[in-house]
Amino acid sequence: MSTLPLREAARAVVLDADQRVLLLRYDENDGFWATPGGSLEPGEDYTTAVIRELREELGAEIAERRQDHPVGGRQVRQIEKYFLVRVAPADLDPGRATQTDNIRAHRWWTLDELRTTRQTVYPLGLADLVAHLLTDGTPKRPVVLR
Repeated sequence: MSTLPLREAARAVVLDADQRVLLLRYDENDGFWATPGGSLEPGEDYTTAVIRELREELGAEIAERRQDHPVGGRQVRQIEKYFLVRVAPADLDPGRATQTDNIRAHRWWTLDELRTTRQTVYPLGLADLVAHLLTDGTPKRPVVLR
């Protein structure tokens, strides 16, 4: 039995004043939408990584997910920690991104759009997580996502 390489990642749930969620479109693995973020660099902690990733691609930890999946053509075991970030859409300028990491598009999604889309969105359960945040605030402990 082989053990997959570990890939630690920091991701952000980015909300605007209208409670819309920013997602980025990737073409790999048959295409999907995902929250901004990426892998930690050597010696980096999650908070530093998410700040760096937001700057490169376009809080408080609110959720965690462990998932085996392909990245760059190789299978990895990824541990993600999610952070809540609130911004105005005008504060982001994807055209100034320094590392686009195969990002093809960005879009602000309403909760209704997240709940009804037939497109693949990661993490699964994102709409429920955001709805919970808006209703109950930041959880005392990170929510474990599947």
